[in-house]
Amino acid sequence: PQGAHHTPRTVRAAHTRDEALDRIVIAPAHVRGGWTMLRSATIAPRVRSCASATTRSRARIPSRDVRYVCASARGAIRAVRAVAGDAPASAREGDDYFATIEIDTSSDDAYTIISIRDAPNKPGTLRVISTALADLGLNIEKAVVDASDSGLKVSDCFYVTDADGGKVMDAADVENIKICLTMILKAHFSHGSDFARPDGQDDRRSVAQGGGDEERRQHSLLYSLMDRYLKNDVMSVQESIVNHVEYTMARNRYQFDDFEAYQAASFSVRDRLIESWNDTQQHFRDKSPKRVYYLSMEFLMGRSLLNSLHNLDIKSNYSEALQQLGYKLEILVEKERDAALGNGGLGRLASCFLDSMATEDLPAWGYGIRYQYGMFQQTLHDGFQHEHPDYWLNFGNPWEIERPYITYPVGFYGGVTITESNGVKKFDWVPGERISAVAYDNPIPGWNTPNTINLRLWSAKPSSEFDLESFNTGDYVQAILSKQRAETISSVLYPDDRTYQGKELRLKQQYFMVSATLQDVIRRYLVNHTSFDEFPNQVALQLNDTHPTIGVPELMRLLMDEHGLGWTKSWDITSKVFSFTNHTVLPEALEKWPIALVEKVLPRHMQIIYDINWRFVQELRGVLGDDYIRIGRMSIIEESTGEKMVRMAHLAMVASHTVNGVAAIHSELIKTTIFKDFYELMPEKFQNKTNGVTQRRWLAFCNPKLRDLISKTLGDDVWIRELDMLKGLEKYADDVEFQSEWRAIKHANKERLAEFIQQKTGTVVNPNALFDIQVKRIHEYKRQLLNVLSIVHRYNAIKAATPKERESMVPRVCVIGGKAAPGYDMAKRIIKLVCSVGDKVNNDPDVGDLLKLVFIPDYNVSSAEIIVPGSELSQHISTAGTEASGTSNMKFAMNGCLIIGTMDGANVEIAEEIGKENMFIFGASATEVPILRAERSRFKTPPEFDAVVTQIRSGAFGWAEYFAPVCDAVHGGADYYLLANDFADYLRAQQLVDATYQDEAKWTKMSILSTAGSGKFSSDRTIREYAKEIWGIEPCRRPSP
Repeated sequence: PQGAHHTPRTVRAAHTRDEALDRIVIAPAHVRGGWTMLRSATIAPRVRSCASATTRSRARIPSRDVRYVCASARGAIRAVRAVAGDAPASAREGDDYFATIEIDTSSDDAYTIISIRDAPNKPGTLRVISTALADLGLNIEKAVVDASDSGLKVSDCFYVTDADGGKVMDAADVENIKICLTMILKAHFSHGSDFARPDGQDDRRSVAQGGGDEERRQHSLLYSLMDRYLKNDVMSVQESIVNHVEYTMARNRYQFDDFEAYQAASFSVRDRLIESWNDTQQHFRDKSPKRVYYLSMEFLMGRSLLNSLHNLDIKSNYSEALQQLGYKLEILVEKERDAALGNGGLGRLASCFLDSMATEDLPAWGYGIRYQYGMFQQTLHDGFQHEHPDYWLNFGNPWEIERPYITYPVGFYGGVTITESNGVKKFDWVPGERISAVAYDNPIPGWNTPNTINLRLWSAKPSSEFDLESFNTGDYVQAILSKQRAETISSVLYPDDRTYQGKELRLKQQYFMVSATLQDVIRRYLVNHTSFDEFPNQVALQLNDTHPTIGVPELMRLLMDEHGLGWTKSWDITSKVFSFTNHTVLPEALEKWPIALVEKVLPRHMQIIYDINWRFVQELRGVLGDDYIRIGRMSIIEESTGEKMVRMAHLAMVASHTVNGVAAIHSELIKTTIFKDFYELMPEKFQNKTNGVTQRRWLAFCNPKLRDLISKTLGDDVWIRELDMLKGLEKYADDVEFQSEWRAIKHANKERLAEFIQQKTGTVVNPNALFDIQVKRIHEYKRQLLNVLSIVHRYNAIKAATPKERESMVPRVCVIGGKAAPGYDMAKRIIKLVCSVGDKVNNDPDVGDLLKLVFIPDYNVSSAEIIVPGSELSQHISTAGTEASGTSNMKFAMNGCLIIGTMDGANVEIAEEIGKENMFIFGASATEVPILRAERSRFKTPPEFDAVVTQIRSGAFGWAEYFAPVCDAVHGGADYYLLANDFADYLRAQQLVDATYQDEAKWTKMSILSTAGSGKFSSDRTIREYAKEIWGIEPCRRPSP
């Protein structure tokens, strides 16, 4: 019986009748619809007489004798007797319980027709019947499934033959088939329902209204074939994995390595994602809610296997299934390459947002580019950064679904022709180059929800694959040039734009992404609409920074030139659907394009931008009069410099109904600095949406021991969805036992990080030291250089100390990581300086374990998932007023890492939530920075600062000439980012860190309170605010299975 104790794949009992009769065994591994399968060990080729142990009456059974018995012991006895000919009268007389079963052997010359009429439309019915018929030795040559209009009943007809291809004619065989089907269906319909998939009722109704009986039967058959979700028990998972090894990867299922096991497991998980994805999208189509489309040039996704298993809540099932097959999930996870679709915080934020959109059940899609080589893979040779293509797609990506049938044309160059009809001008852009955008979909599951949303990435392909004419005339290079030109567009994230060609490629990338995206959005909208009247009520388009802003003139072009709308209507729609997130306070970071470049690459779009700007300037003149200086500052076209430029941020400001900053201080700063003029005229457009991170990847999944402790302490894991509940940890901050458990988890994470550091750098570090981390994009304003200068100062202090004094010093492991943009020379010099200082410090026997400095190469999401849980002090030390928000500070704080930093970006709000007393704050404020810059030439630098800079300049760490520009940038009247001004206060804060770390209980309490105060910084909260206050969309959760 089911539920009886048994070991997997082990026969538990056997019933031997005699040498002349078959052996019947119970195999608990084979269970279908509440019935345990009994298979005879040997059987006659055509018909076999069977008898129970006590009753020798005969019954004729078709070959491949397989019988089913009830899951209960009493039912099993009845079933065996029934098959043996001792069935209850009701069964022998054809009592069909839930359906009418008819077997017709005469009306068709070739087939026996088995009809099951008016059966309940229960999930799995078709599979149960087809399996039973197959196991009874019958071949199903044709099946007709016909659901009633209500969908509550179904009638199935099966045209079958026996094992020899003939009709089943023997009356006893026919009777036994009917008896077996009767018992099987009774058990199936009595058994609790499996999880049913939605049957596309709207599609069924449309078929019923517009199609005939044949179309309705086809729909019923298609639904019945896959009316249940894939099962997630261990054996079903194993079968799914092995099936992919054999059928998807064409490998020998008895011999496949760890990488192949990873791929097969990933395909298996993806199957489950696709089920959810398809049903979620169908639900969205049925309900037709307003949708948001998130446009971003970056999505720094990280690995998908573990994240998907956690979100689907099937990690333990897969871990056990793989272990029984001889593989460890922990090893397979390491075989996955990080998806190289982003660089820094912008891309990681976009990925966190997608996770939260799915978790919050929002009807949302992400759109971006499928970069073949990512930004670059960073390696260090003698401390110098080298960039290599990131071949993350070399062995395929099991998580994506190529959609070769979803392609859109994208044009560049060419010219514009103008025709006039009835006084109306029509513009026709004739591109000089055309390529195709091919869609690749990536399912994004939410946590604790049946919803799975989509990230659609575009890959550039040539409109014609191969120029055969050029090839045949001997011009082999020309034959493949168009293919190479097209594919270059989606090859690399952020190509070096120091050259004209680099700028041109970047512009083409941005237009490629938004053009394909907007064509796709419009196509989806027009499926259910015949006009664009409802477009603003159905579509919200979010611009993640200025990169997708070329989408504004593209939407105008599509509406006017492709769909025949006038300017007024098109602009009304455009200005209602776009919203813009700004991610900088630095004027130099606001994207601009030379007008000559835009006119060359996108001539029609430049015309539209001119028209938008002309109308905007007219509006400004109506308000500002002849204040041409201010109008010039606000104009989309910049003319104050020698070369005319298109200000993309201004275009986004003019076209968007809402503009938001990403932290409270940032949102206030943009109102008084880069967008001051706009804020004074249109304050209603401005909002703040403080960034957040997904607590699932960045705490629950990457720090499982801490997750378990938090859940045990709080009583459940609801906090994984509602992060504010972490506040409940505050009352345990002084609990001695809780502190001990907290420290033990942190130490275990530090040991793991120490192994990672040794693996990546070869440097052995002491896990008992204070782990001091600064990992982020390398940039002068982020002030990695300030960190390095303080490390040199610490090194000098250690060297000058006596052995007795060294005993009281706190040992430190300083970790720095991040990429420098290929064209950013100063950032590359800083990386070299970090490595040179590290070489000196790490090999000095006087220092030993008191100080280590390592640079982690190729920092990415997977690295962060090890670094963040193991960190104790995290540095967020940008010059106040330069960091828009930052999100790594939120990840570190969630994991109980203390922050040393300036009051910049999200640090301000973190301090409000967890208390300044639980952070190490230093430095000038954002309001003081402009004053200090103005007085910089008169500022007397601290002697400690001068000593360190002089030490570097003199060659104490080698490469004196190479480091000279670094020293020049911070010494004398320069020092734009005020390193010297903040240096003394920074050293004070570092001394406080040392003193606090020596008080174990105090440090642990601060760590606990850091986690407890992190509730605000969930991306779930951020996304709820976007949905309600900017996008105007509502959750659209599909029914749970």
